[in-house]
Amino acid sequence: MKKQKGIEKKSIAHKTFLTEISQSDQYENLENFFEMEAELLDHLYQLNKEEAQRMARRIVTLLLNRPVQEKLKNVQLYLITLSAIVTRHLEKYHLKASKAFAFNDTCSSLIEKKLTEENATSLVDELIELYLYVLTERKPPVLKHETVNNAILYIDDEIESPLTVEGIANQFDVSTSHLSRIFHEHTSITLVEYINVRKVEEAQYHLRFSEKKISDISDQFHFCNQSYFTRIFKKYTGETPRRFRYNMRSNYFQFALPEEEIQSADGESL
Repeated sequence: MKKQKGIEKKSIAHKTFLTEISQSDQYENLENFFEMEAELLDHLYQLNKEEAQRMARRIVTLLLNRPVQEKLKNVQLYLITLSAIVTRHLEKYHLKASKAFAFNDTCSSLIEKKLTEENATSLVDELIELYLYVLTERKPPVLKHETVNNAILYIDDEIESPLTVEGIANQFDVSTSHLSRIFHEHTSITLVEYINVRKVEEAQYHLRFSEKKISDISDQFHFCNQSYFTRIFKKYTGETPRRFRYNMRSNYFQFALPEEEIQSADGESL
């Protein structure tokens, strides 16, 4: 009986505590907060960048307008929590646990080091970009030549390895001239160009979301030197690696392969 009374007292105290909190003016205008968050996550998982960014900015603005002293701290904690929610989704559907933890650490570090009251809305745009970068699964190529498709998949898997036309040709037991010809025929760019395109695409992630030196990123993707890396990076993005790193409004460069369909011998699409 005494135990039951103790439980009842705790329950009453708990309800009273929650009632007092809910009546505080610091929780005004938050009635639709979790609906907004659900909408944000829905846009994210559907890879709808513009709508996800718009909703994320609304949430951050709402938090910054709360009548509390540590507004920025609240925003920081919320964004770290949001990153944890996205991380759990990634671990369930996309990533191994170790990579999911690394993703979560990257998000938390970005938030803790860069968030200010002045850049909160632009930083949340950046976070959405990061979420989508990892959420977006690279589609397998559907070109009409299987060797070209396989070469693309090989390059994507080995992009941080030293890649050469000769090495890729040997991988598929074809001559360099034949591989170069069919690759350009089906993609409209040369094999060397595609290797550089993929290096630039991946380097963007490391520039924006890591603290690695630009020279180290250049070495990571086996550019012959940092000057050549800068020249190739600017060719495709319109900016130097340094400017891209610090300009959070910069758009990401993404190359789109032609969307051919593989056809069988009788001419029907596979």
